[in-house]
Amino acid sequence: MTDNPLLYPGAAHPDLREPMIADLVRTFYERARLDDVIGPVFAAAVTDWDDHIAKITDFWSGVMLRTGRYNGRPMRPHLILPLEGKHFDRWLDLFEATAREVCAPDIADAFIVRARRIADSFEMARASQRGEFAAPRHSLR
Repeated sequence: MTDNPLLYPGAAHPDLREPMIADLVRTFYERARLDDVIGPVFAAAVTDWDDHIAKITDFWSGVMLRTGRYNGRPMRPHLILPLEGKHFDRWLDLFEATAREVCAPDIADAFIVRARRIADSFEMARASQRGEFAAPRHSLR
């Protein structure tokens, strides 16, 4: 793993580094696990928290720094979970609050823009799976 931003062409922000991503993910999941709305969903779905946090750190590293470390397919697990709009709303509320606490404002904004797009994508895929239509709700705020 490298922390040299010159090795990440297309990074979301020139000051973003791997330790900040790891701190954001770890802090978010500490809060999410205790949350009344999304905590039970995570508790039922995640059996190895260390592995999950490492995987999601790789995911965000790929999204934000273009590292290519994440090889998974994030949509599939979300399609089999019993997720509703309230879960996506709460995930975003917690993620945005954590990003604003852990990151400088412009870096937090870069995370939040992408998180909102991801939430919309997952929500629209879940609706499509049920034969319904869903318009983006989060990325348009």
